[in-house]
Amino acid sequence: MRNLSLLVIAIASLSSCKVQQQSLPAMNEPAYHTKTEANEKILVGIIQRSMLENETTFPWFKKMYDLSTPDAQAVRVFREKATAFHIVVFGGTWCEDTHNLLPGFFKLIDQSGFPADHILLIATDRAYQSAFDLSAIFHIVNVPTFIIMKDGHEVGRVVEYGKYGDITKELGEIVTGIR
Repeated sequence: MRNLSLLVIAIASLSSCKVQQQSLPAMNEPAYHTKTEANEKILVGIIQRSMLENETTFPWFKKMYDLSTPDAQAVRVFREKATAFHIVVFGGTWCEDTHNLLPGFFKLIDQSGFPADHILLIATDRAYQSAFDLSAIFHIVNVPTFIIMKDGHEVGRVVEYGKYGDITKELGEIVTGIR
């Protein structure tokens, strides 16, 4: 990544370390704002999964979670290598692809027992902008984007539906390659 210092700060926050930088919050404190466009609530910034699950204006989360079936191999490898990597996820509460894919990602997380504190969830606006210039640092051009990180470096990413149309399968393949 070009801006390694902010990347290190983001990864450090994933690890629940205390970061001495006033602009980046602790992971247990979301840093976001809300927009309303055409009667649609849009979250922008660092958010928590519970904000999607508990918000009545996001019924898509539960519906798509219930319909999702993660790839069995991905569940296994996520379980086996859970402490070896982190995940940075960019999505848009306004985005239909995020509505379809993000709940299935979280079902993979739940079924594998992957630690929630190893996930940084970042919501973008319609221009793919987010807090702390993270969208630019991670070169986000579409959402959702799922980025697998190891030791502060990107190992791989899946953008939107990926190459198979099954993001859990592709994420599993990326994680399988982690040593």
